Amino acid sequence: MSVRVERADDVATLVFGDGALNLYSLELHDAFDTALDEVEADLPRVLVVRAEGKLVSGGVDVSQFHARKTKSDTKDLYDRMLELPDRFAALPIPTIFVSHALTLTWALEVALACDLLVATPRAKFGLVERVIGLTPTMGGTQRLASRAGVARAKEVVLTGDLFGAETFERWNVVNRVVAEDELDQAVTELARHLAVGPTKAFGAAKQILRHYESGGVAESLEHTTTIASELFDTEDLQHGMESFLENGPGKATFRGR
Repeated sequence: MSVRVERADDVATLVFGDGALNLYSLELHDAFDTALDEVEADLPRVLVVRAEGKLVSGGVDVSQFHARKTKSDTKDLYDRMLELPDRFAALPIPTIFVSHALTLTWALEVALACDLLVATPRAKFGLVERVIGLTPTMGGTQRLASRAGVARAKEVVLTGDLFGAETFERWNVVNRVVAEDELDQAVTELARHLAVGPTKAFGAAKQILRHYESGGVAESLEHTTTIASELFDTEDLQHGMESFLENGPGKATFRGR
């Protein structure tokens, strides 16, 4: 298995692969943890996540489920698996997941934990755990419902069908569908656009939205002014206000501090 971090200026790209199918395994998860440790130790301003190979992922290594002999051991496995998308969701920087092909189960659940999902027209998505008598365990059901609504999440999980990128874009799951020959350029341009923005303010927006996801508008409003006021000490806010007053909108240069 391979998970590596590539850096270009303020953008880091986490590239993963584990053979032809890119199946989830505990060993692959460990490799993700090492890569995410590296990302967190020296935070970029944007993180792009993408797979190498013909598929993003064909699912999980079912033998790792079947090897568990007790309910307690099984829950320990599921708890461990849930840590992976949760680490991506907790990052205080913008995250972009790129899907160029089939994206099943754990990979879709990680994609849903990222901020933006960019896909090619040939990408297909599914939460297909029903084929082994299981339900998704890595938060994909809930995060899908957050984007597309409960009825659509039920449709995806209960049918176990595959859904195209255009359908998921229509359901507000995929943010952008990009032609395959334009994908690299489109992702690079989007990442660079985010990387020159006020990174701390983006992190604050993510905090507010996490409160919205957990408790709706009322809970998010309880925290909004506290979170936003913490930006007072950031270099970007002070510079941004001064630049706006002196030069008009759109002239500030943000440093992510």
